[in-house]
Amino acid sequence: MDYKNAGVDIEAGYRSVELMKEHVKKTMRPEVLGGIGGFSGAFSLEKIKDMKEPVLLSGTDGMGTKIKLAFLLDKHDTVGIDCVAMCVNDVACAGGEPLFFLDYIACGKNIPEKIARIVKGVAEGCLEAGAALIGGETAEHPDLMPEEEYDLAGFTVGVAERSEMITGENIKPGDVLVGIVSSGVHSNGFSLVRKVFDMTVESLNTYYEELGATLGETLLTPTRIYVKALKSVKETGITIKGCSHITGGGFYENIPRMLPEGVRAVVEKDSYPVPPIFGLLQRKGDIAEQMMYNTYNMGLGMVLAVDAGDAEAAVKALQAAGEQAYIVGRCEAGDKGVDLC
Repeated sequence: MDYKNAGVDIEAGYRSVELMKEHVKKTMRPEVLGGIGGFSGAFSLEKIKDMKEPVLLSGTDGMGTKIKLAFLLDKHDTVGIDCVAMCVNDVACAGGEPLFFLDYIACGKNIPEKIARIVKGVAEGCLEAGAALIGGETAEHPDLMPEEEYDLAGFTVGVAERSEMITGENIKPGDVLVGIVSSGVHSNGFSLVRKVFDMTVESLNTYYEELGATLGETLLTPTRIYVKALKSVKETGITIKGCSHITGGGFYENIPRMLPEGVRAVVEKDSYPVPPIFGLLQRKGDIAEQMMYNTYNMGLGMVLAVDAGDAEAAVKALQAAGEQAYIVGRCEAGDKGVDLC
């Protein structure tokens, strides 16, 4: 008896590391110390010493049950982008610059080529966010998970000047809400998605005229990464007073998280185009509108609060950065919360 006969293939682990190295190297920043494969990732804080009052920000997340679609379609090259996005968007939401990222893959069986495709997506997400992929772990769990399945989670650390953090504490009545569009469902609410649609290869490969793509292609579209978009607004001199990453819990849970007491957000539902996937999902599942806005991003991946005088300039800055953005509402005096009208 040996470890391989027990279900853990050490040689496959070595091959996985070799295959992923080419992707990981692309994400390196000058601050990264050492090579790939050490016991820990090292990142120099030399540049941070020049900051007046640096604050470290961290985020950890996965991509939920969206990963089940990747299993069904045997498509594993984009799930890593989702994982990175869910972490770095939260750090950017607080005004931080993501510095580095680590991933964790638990699998029933280590298939090196599949692991490399997953990490390729992680690396692409890191490149888009400007974060270095400095480490990770691939754990083979025989008997704990089916051989063809895996789970993916990640962790990121970022930094911000304390004076430049986005806290929401200065949001006031009269401020304007700017929404940045999402790329679709992103990585939340898939437990409900999987109840609405048949989770079969045939169903996911069905082409929908209104989507302009197959259902699977639409649902597996990676979560948008907003790091550079938020940075572009900051570089114009506009102060982002509050920022909400619209994830699980939709509008009703996430928008109030950026608001101070005594301020209520009002979002105008017809102020931006809602992607067709949400209408299809609502019809097919007979889902109440309130539940849709309480579960999904409904087409807005981020909502920013800015001074009324900065709203148009913020939209233009986001558009110049390649994002679609709209003025979607306002802040009013009232109980902390959100109204949709």
